[in-house]
Amino acid sequence: MNLATNTQANIMPMYPGIDQPGDVDDGPNLPKAPLNTLLGFDLETYQIPLDTLMPSKRIPDGVMSTRKYKQIVSSIHEIGLIEPLSVIQHDPAKSEFVLLDGHLRVLALKDLGIHEAPCLIAKDDETYTYNHRINRLSTIQEHYMIRRAIDRGVSKERLARAFGVNLSSINRRINLLEGICPDAIARLQDKQFTPDVTRVLRNMKAARQVEAVELMIASNTITVAHADALLKATPPEQRTDFKPAEKDNKKAPIEQIVMLEKEMSQVQTQYKDAEQNYGSDLLNLVVAKGYLTKLVGNEAVKSFIFRHEPEILEQFELVVNTVSMEEAVQQQQELTGEIEDDLEGETLLVDDAQDDHLGGADLSEKEGETR
Repeated sequence: MNLATNTQANIMPMYPGIDQPGDVDDGPNLPKAPLNTLLGFDLETYQIPLDTLMPSKRIPDGVMSTRKYKQIVSSIHEIGLIEPLSVIQHDPAKSEFVLLDGHLRVLALKDLGIHEAPCLIAKDDETYTYNHRINRLSTIQEHYMIRRAIDRGVSKERLARAFGVNLSSINRRINLLEGICPDAIARLQDKQFTPDVTRVLRNMKAARQVEAVELMIASNTITVAHADALLKATPPEQRTDFKPAEKDNKKAPIEQIVMLEKEMSQVQTQYKDAEQNYGSDLLNLVVAKGYLTKLVGNEAVKSFIFRHEPEILEQFELVVNTVSMEEAVQQQQELTGEIEDDLEGETLLVDDAQDDHLGGADLSEKEGETR
């Protein structure tokens, strides 16, 4: 294809698309002749070697280390070049083209080892940046786009690589509108802001969210700092993160007295029941203890139970050895008295031994003096 022929400025016939020549005239007075319109670009896209592109402006130093450039490289690496380059051919006899727009994209393509790129050939030497005349996606539209891509099977990791951001940033964009009321979303529909703004708005109730968004739009500063300042100025009752003070659980003295009376009545009822059944229960226990004492006292029975059910024998012996409270106190006193008697006996023995020792020492001294 001859690029020189395609780059010459010519008049392209453009019909309005409503009333073509030969149509039946049954409508309003519409233009019958073609419209003479000068197109800014050729209708076709051409693959042009990057070596033949001459820059139209100087690229600042250090631009390859910026975040924007790294995002362009990541996007081209993952999904390819989306927007063609804009070039113009001043001299059709030469194979060189002047690059009007896309200088960073050319650098990114060269870094990725790509030697040619799709280009749109301009008819006029417009050296302004075309990207500055493009309406950018708003933050909410970007959120919808990412959600739609995920619904269609695109992984979060690939989106993160395409945008040149980390996975947490993609998650924040996915959950951008969570907890935001519809009225606030409608006011932010065509605005650009960081996802952290909605993070702050989530701490406000719906009415306060709408009020805060209107204040930020009015001042044309939809920033995290502004949203955080509005959050701090929000009354506690209009915040979702406000926790009311816990009520004192201490009850009034009258309620405590009523509860104590109920508990006392329950204790008295239980005591009366135990008092009524005490005699029969005690008689049954005494009879059972006597029977088990005779049973365990039989060596044959005891040996049989020990061989086959040793656990039951332990329980039988425990019941046999059980004594009443009075007997236990008496046994404890007797045991204490025996211990005290033993201690007194040992003390007397020690005193007698000391006296014998001292008496022997005095007798030896007297015999020495006599000699």
